[in-house]
Amino acid sequence: MKILSAEQIRLWDQYTIQNKPISSYDLMERASETFSYWFSNIYDSEKDVYVFCGTGNNGGDGLAIARLLHYHFFNVSVFICNLSLNKTEDFCKNLDALPPRADLLKGHINEGNSFPAIPQGVIIVDAILGSGLSRPVEGYWATFFNHLNNSSTDIVSVDIPSGLFSDAHTEEGVIEADKVLSFEIPKLAFFMPENNQYVKDFDYKSIGLSPDFLETILPHNVYITKDLISAFYKKRSKFAHKGTYGHALLVCGCKGMAGAAILSAQACLRSGVGLLTIHTPQYNREVLQTAVPEAICQEDSIRDVVTHVEDAQTFTTVGVGCGIGKDKRTVKALKDLLKRDAKPMVMDADALNIISENQGFLELIPENSILTPHPKEFQRLFGASNNDFDRLELLRDRAKTLKINILIKGAYTIIANTEGVCFFNSTGNPGMATAGSGDVLTGIITGLLAQGYEPSKAAILGVYLHGLAGDLAAEKVGQEALIAGDIIHHLGPAFLTLSR
Repeated sequence: MKILSAEQIRLWDQYTIQNKPISSYDLMERASETFSYWFSNIYDSEKDVYVFCGTGNNGGDGLAIARLLHYHFFNVSVFICNLSLNKTEDFCKNLDALPPRADLLKGHINEGNSFPAIPQGVIIVDAILGSGLSRPVEGYWATFFNHLNNSSTDIVSVDIPSGLFSDAHTEEGVIEADKVLSFEIPKLAFFMPENNQYVKDFDYKSIGLSPDFLETILPHNVYITKDLISAFYKKRSKFAHKGTYGHALLVCGCKGMAGAAILSAQACLRSGVGLLTIHTPQYNREVLQTAVPEAICQEDSIRDVVTHVEDAQTFTTVGVGCGIGKDKRTVKALKDLLKRDAKPMVMDADALNIISENQGFLELIPENSILTPHPKEFQRLFGASNNDFDRLELLRDRAKTLKINILIKGAYTIIANTEGVCFFNSTGNPGMATAGSGDVLTGIITGLLAQGYEPSKAAILGVYLHGLAGDLAAEKVGQEALIAGDIIHHLGPAFLTLSR
């Protein structure tokens, strides 16, 4: 699913109005019906609802929503926020359409007025400002937004929280929404950690905008959905054998870090790889052959650290970094591996930490390789950013310049491909913020890469499956109790969910 800028969304609305054809008022009515139906399935109609409307088209949506919620038997009160003297035509039409006998309009709020009291238990519908925001909200109106934020009640925003830029960094003056219903597609701002307090939860519903318009857009950002995954997910051939699905090499584990090797190896096997070899120090051989009997164990010549990797080119792909440490002999082994092996590989954890301390190694990384840093590792590799939007552009630039795929782990894990397109994941939960979860992801992506998936698709599918398995695990054990091994154990059900 393509994620569009505010300007592209405006043009999409215009295109739909011109080509459906449909009037802007009728499109607003459709959006308001969609929101009202969604809202009515979440909240009991016995609740009191305060609808705060601006004077633009987002406010017009709010007025139509107020009318429709009234017809759904909610006790609705409407407040007009006069941030501007200008009123759009569709706002005025919807103001006139409020049922006159219902007495829904409770008053106008002008700059300098005292703020209306918000009774406890009221639900606030925020329809003050939309995605066409052109400047930050400051002064009186920022203070008013804080008044709403400080009320002990749910705030539900129409399309986007008022005051939030949809595709740029926002400093202050933003409604803190408990829920947001975005029309047609999510906004880029929803995926940024810095906006977590403004967008605690979001959903999106189609309002029937013309799909033809999307065909004209080359995306910079994409939301990963099951439909996207299904488009390139490969089902198994009847006459396949283990050689069909590749031979992966995992270079992992120093003394005391055999667990990282075990988790990565088990996940790699569960991802469907045909054969797996683990290169590890001698110290780990017995525990690995006991914990992962399906894998071949290739011992290093040294007992406690990785010092060399021989014949890596004979493998379909290599995953390196989980628990290998930063011993100077391991640093040399990684440099030698990068120089010798021209095939795309997966790099995580200590491999990334070594590269961050030896920046010249970046130029040695084979094209189309996959780097899997968490935010701090990304910062050590490529430097700090002022905000999440700047970091996104840095991610995009580094992936294009180095011709590699880079993903930043976290909520809505972001994958940037070699063309600079960024993909935001839709699966996963906070329970996956646990030791070993990244080792599992490395194993999954390495296994998929070995099976012949294009590197960017291996990363996208791997991240999606990793999150889906985590979601299925959380349903069984809860987020607090979830450990990395639970993700591995639910990879099977994740594949079954995908194949149905």
